[in-house]
Amino acid sequence: MVEGLLALASEQREQPVLYYDNDADLLFVSHHRDRLAHGYRFVVPSPELVEDLVDKARFHALAARLGLPVPRTVRCSSGELGADPALRYPLVVKPVSRHGGAWSGAFDGKAIHVEDRKGLAAIEARLAGVDIELLVQEAVPGPESRIESYHVFIDDRDRIAGEFTGRKLRTLPRTYGFSTAVTITDDAEVRDLGRRICQMLELRGVAKVDFKRDTDGALKLLEVNPRFNLWHHPGALAGVNLPALVHARLLGHAPDPPPVARPGVTWCSPHDLRAARAAGFTLRRWLRWAARCDAISGFSRDDPLPLPRAAVWRAVGRLRRRTEV
Repeated sequence: MVEGLLALASEQREQPVLYYDNDADLLFVSHHRDRLAHGYRFVVPSPELVEDLVDKARFHALAARLGLPVPRTVRCSSGELGADPALRYPLVVKPVSRHGGAWSGAFDGKAIHVEDRKGLAAIEARLAGVDIELLVQEAVPGPESRIESYHVFIDDRDRIAGEFTGRKLRTLPRTYGFSTAVTITDDAEVRDLGRRICQMLELRGVAKVDFKRDTDGALKLLEVNPRFNLWHHPGALAGVNLPALVHARLLGHAPDPPPVARPGVTWCSPHDLRAARAAGFTLRRWLRWAARCDAISGFSRDDPLPLPRAAVWRAVGRLRRRTEV
């Protein structure tokens, strides 16, 4: 892959800017940063910090050293879930890393909610014969709409080039799922704590800092993701285009004052219909909401054809595979 990317870069008139939007690509860029720098411009945190943030066990060890406000957590193997973790129920069980198919082959979501030791034993039984390193964590109560986030680009001179805050509206699955609807906010508490955490981590580049509000209103740190992500679309519509700011810095443009995000911008994915129905929405109510939504992933009102074309392409592919069988 490195050779292919460098060959592509060599055909360009100037060094392209390289973006990455998942953990696997983040690790790829980090591991091969020295070679990729011959053909591309990009921002990425220090190698050690990347590993600390992607590996959830290393992240919680780092959080403990720095005194970050994370829920109490223990690490164990999938074969040890039946033992008492000495934590307060309810709990959250999640893999140290989501790479590989063992976890996703057994569960739909990123994590599993557990009410008691019987629940832990049930997960252990479901993962029988599979060796996965897991984190068992005290759950922060409340719906996923209590998850708020801080988004930032910090340049190589330790300056905040752009930032905004946001909140999840819905996920799929409904508990510990992937975001299907989000909104841009203007929350000073989330912004201030996000800034402090990035400063303590000595982070440079882009980052998403996820929090969840406890029943007493306190923000608990869930994770820090130093990569580009879906939030950058509604953030750009709200006036803070982090990928564009990265592009400008890497091309050597003089920094402008950090822009201010407009709260209230909404984004959703096509999967949000299922998430909304699970939350009690009628089809008519969701269609009205989606019509007012500022952005729909994969769809643009002024260029609508790619979405139906993609649907037809997938349908043809499924039909071809059935025919071949």
